[in-house]
Amino acid sequence: MMFCLVVLLTVLSAGVPFASAERIKDLADIAGIRSNKLLGYGLVVGLDGTGDKTNQAPFTAQSFNNMIKQFGITIPAGTRYNLKNVAAVMVSAELPAFAKPGKKIDVTVSSIGDSKSLRGGTLLMTPMKALDGNVYAIAQGSLLVGGFGAEGNDGSKLTVNIPSAGRIPNGAMVERSSPNSFADGSPIIFNLHRSDFTTAKYIAKAINDMLGPDVAKPLDAASIMVNAPLDPSQKVNFLSLLENIEVKTGRAPARVVINSRTGTIVVGQDVKVEPVAVTHGSLTVSVSESVQVSQPGAISEGQTVVVPQTNEVSAEEEINPMFKLEAGTSLESIVRAVNLVGAAPSDLMAILEAMKQAGALKADLIVI
Repeated sequence: MMFCLVVLLTVLSAGVPFASAERIKDLADIAGIRSNKLLGYGLVVGLDGTGDKTNQAPFTAQSFNNMIKQFGITIPAGTRYNLKNVAAVMVSAELPAFAKPGKKIDVTVSSIGDSKSLRGGTLLMTPMKALDGNVYAIAQGSLLVGGFGAEGNDGSKLTVNIPSAGRIPNGAMVERSSPNSFADGSPIIFNLHRSDFTTAKYIAKAINDMLGPDVAKPLDAASIMVNAPLDPSQKVNFLSLLENIEVKTGRAPARVVINSRTGTIVVGQDVKVEPVAVTHGSLTVSVSESVQVSQPGAISEGQTVVVPQTNEVSAEEEINPMFKLEAGTSLESIVRAVNLVGAAPSDLMAILEAMKQAGALKADLIVI
């Protein structure tokens, strides 16, 4: 039996037009200062016979040949070999902003062939590139693999977690810093995590109240431009001051979010309804059948057959009361009315969708 969960969120301070105060550093990022994705292709060696099958993953053998040639070893053309202890992998990582050469970052290693497990393997030196094609880090090291598997001779198999992927903590060395615009003389632009005109307005106002007029100016619902010092060291102190300013943010739009897969329903604080009456019921039809055997006579040429027979067909409809919601009903009243009816999560989804179609639900209905 699958248990569904209904979550109804409310805020006690219903009369306050703002959410609680938050720091600017929790509300926005600085334009041009971000992390970058890195990707590389390499080989994992030292596996216990769980590597790629070269007849099904020819790129593993080709990569191995190219690596061996760099050490002055030439394999005769046409040589066929089985690299059971080698696997081709993709290596991914995230290069943090301001990461300098020599800094170590974590990497994730994932098999791209038919390797059964990377457990016990060692990643060989792998260049890691960004979207611009430049190498920003070099990865190498022993893998930590959380999964494992076991297989019997009769084909039975047991797998725990994912043995074909692992991580190398501090497994890559940064070789090149990613470019950023921090040292430029251009103004600083804060980009909000969630676009909101009210929040952008009050962030600019809070900065101007502290530093003087016209220091900050909202550009749109997502961006605030701030005039900053030209000297990088002064800019560090300046940003340290700005990011800790606390701002009262605007409330999120009225929304009802429904997850149809888990039965989770989240109703926001500012959801209101127009006058509406709601009733909801379901019709259950039951069909009871039995099986009979038709046996032909002893001297006949007929065959014994199984014949289904319907014993009873019944229909039962639930009787649910109708409840009324007044105009401007608050979330607390909606929760109370639904609890009185005793609607299940699936029933509540249908009720909310019908209220939205009728124009009575004053909120965005989002199904995920």
